Amino acid sequence: MDYYIQLLKKGCFTREEVAGITGNLRTADSLLYSYKKKNYIESVRRNLYVALSPETGGPVCNPYEIASKIFNDAYISHHSAFEFYGMGNQVFSEITVCSHSRFLPFEYDGKTYLYSGTGINMGIESVGKVRVSDLERTIVDNIKDFTRYGGLEELLHCLSMVTYVDEKKLLVYMEAYNNQFLHQKAGYILSLFPDMKISPIFFEQCKKRIHKSVRYLYEDLRTEKSSFIREWKLYVPENIKDLLREGGESLV
Repeated sequence: MDYYIQLLKKGCFTREEVAGITGNLRTADSLLYSYKKKNYIESVRRNLYVALSPETGGPVCNPYEIASKIFNDAYISHHSAFEFYGMGNQVFSEITVCSHSRFLPFEYDGKTYLYSGTGINMGIESVGKVRVSDLERTIVDNIKDFTRYGGLEELLHCLSMVTYVDEKKLLVYMEAYNNQFLHQKAGYILSLFPDMKISPIFFEQCKKRIHKSVRYLYEDLRTEKSSFIREWKLYVPENIKDLLREGGESLV
């Protein structure tokens, strides 16, 4: 029973971590087999287990803690990171995970865990047992990939809940991606949120990277009604103000 208490404290663990408790892999395998039959623990995926609560019978870890244990370098990203910070308007059934090690999608306890590449190797922090992109990295990633994760309206809602950002971090992460279009999108989208109090210097830095490039905010906009924002050389949805209001921002 002492082993069970130790596993409850770990929450989510691998076979090797159990061996570190029992002293060897053979004993760990025997313990894992026994505890699974007794419903003390449950398999999440290959070589990843979670302890089950003696009170509820459910996993003692939340999905973000589980995702952070998929690999040693795994961390929560994109809209899942916004959800972790309590900023999501919608709660998705998917958890997006970055790692240098690729994995196939899998389901556990009502959530689907999806691989999202490595991203950039910065802007990652630990919050308790959760590894997650920090707020500025989360903002940059979601602006970069909003068509894949939640869409424009959801992005605007999440951004409307941000009251302060470190603009120096934003620029560092954007430079790390070395993506001209990202500077164009980020400059325009963040200019819609004066409450963030981002300085003119940030927007000037974004504009320096645009040059003469004229773009659509997203590809499908080519067949939708759009408006041209000359300052950012960007075509945006004609109803962007409505989306801002629906997203929680009514200042524009």
